[in-house]
Amino acid sequence: MTQAWMIRAGRSGKCLEHFESGFVTVGWGAMGDLGNLKTKEMILHAYEIAYPGTKPGKRNLAVGMIDKFVNQVSIGDLVVTYNSQSREYLIGRITGEYEHHADQEDALAHSREVKWHGKAARDKLTSASKNSLGAIMTLFSLSDDVINDLERVSRGESTPEALEENESTTPEDPLEAAESRSKELIKDKLVALDPDEMEELLAALLRAMGFRTRVSPTGPDRGVDVFASPDGLGLEEPRIKAEVKHRNGTIGSQPIRSFIGALRAGDRGIFLSTGGFSKEAKYEADRSNIPVTLMDIDLLADLVIANYDQFDLEGRALIQLVRIYWPADH
Repeated sequence: MTQAWMIRAGRSGKCLEHFESGFVTVGWGAMGDLGNLKTKEMILHAYEIAYPGTKPGKRNLAVGMIDKFVNQVSIGDLVVTYNSQSREYLIGRITGEYEHHADQEDALAHSREVKWHGKAARDKLTSASKNSLGAIMTLFSLSDDVINDLERVSRGESTPEALEENESTTPEDPLEAAESRSKELIKDKLVALDPDEMEELLAALLRAMGFRTRVSPTGPDRGVDVFASPDGLGLEEPRIKAEVKHRNGTIGSQPIRSFIGALRAGDRGIFLSTGGFSKEAKYEADRSNIPVTLMDIDLLADLVIANYDQFDLEGRALIQLVRIYWPADH
């Protein structure tokens, strides 16, 4: 089968917009043009000049990934990247040779052109595929089983209940890998909540942050699903009004404009969308005179993790987490 690669769009997907425009990139821009570095030894020498003092383990992993991107990835190879906001994997094929762009920022300096042809929702993949794709390395190869699963989901076909796991990747940093994987698993649990439970979860989060809350009953709510304030009555500021959209697909600008239009002086707005937000929606929130926070699944997961110790019994019943300890000097 054709060689397949996972190439991440930078930390927290910061390069995703560039990826979606038809490129895949890796970092290490300080190394300059890599086109003439045909062996790992040559790459290692250039890496040590650009990044002196790097720990051997991290250095060797970086050199291996750079070698793959420059010398092993080929035109026609399958390539996958992840949009954590929409929880979708983009699937495409490499269409260009390695290029160096000295005028680009570090994360975009080394690139290849790609043509995307499909998407696969993470929530519809098997657990084995989710685990394999959860590795945090910038670039790693994918097994045939994982690619078959991604392609089946992208075509809308059902997937087998189980595929044998293939854990062949080594994380750049074990702690960072554990944190990243645990966050994805927590996001899986959050997405599995139904819409009413998602409203209750947001209320529990706000209570954990020191507010008193009310959840609107089912029915017309005039854009307010969860209300929070210091006293629970709205007599003390800030008065927080939240709208919750728990569904696939990004929220556009019109729902944000409508939500902002219903806010009044002294209000603060939270718009929670587990499907993420369009650029236009983010622009509407940024230019609002009333402070509005757009909360996607990533921010929700971060806040749940940060405040879980303060969750009450109702909140813990919605999502059950345990604390894990790690050696401080690792």
